[in-house]
Amino acid sequence: MNAMVQPQHSQAPMTTAWLDAVLAVEQRAYAFPWTRGNFIDSLSAGYPAEVLLNTQRELIGYFVGMQGVDEMHLLNITVAPEFQGRGHARALFNLLVAQSHALAAQKLWLEVRQSNTHAQSVYRHFGFEQIGLRRAYYPALEGQREDAVVMALQLRRVTHELD
Repeated sequence: MNAMVQPQHSQAPMTTAWLDAVLAVEQRAYAFPWTRGNFIDSLSAGYPAEVLLNTQRELIGYFVGMQGVDEMHLLNITVAPEFQGRGHARALFNLLVAQSHALAAQKLWLEVRQSNTHAQSVYRHFGFEQIGLRRAYYPALEGQREDAVVMALQLRRVTHELD
């Protein structure tokens, strides 16, 4: 019988003390990473942001959201490449949903690169549905721009941890 072992981790609020580690992961994970300024601006604005740590207190991943009146906009969710495929995205997502509920959000939404079909599949697994397309939203190679798929999840449907 193949039982999935639950990852051992803890979480903490993202602070500027974590930014060197966050930026190192961000740069390994993306061709067009967020800058230190993007993270500092988000933290200064008080956006919900958490880091996920392993038992050695190494950074596994993080998310940054932006609270609206009755919604949460997921701005960035990242698992370090060396920790991907072990259930950590699910743990981060569950943290985000819990924070969204605590802030009385009814909807969680995000943008994802149109070419990132793997991430879109993961989001669909979590219950997200495509609700739109933003033309030329993301920077791309050689000065080009890439469309973003806009996806949303009605949080009232999410009443327990995802399996």
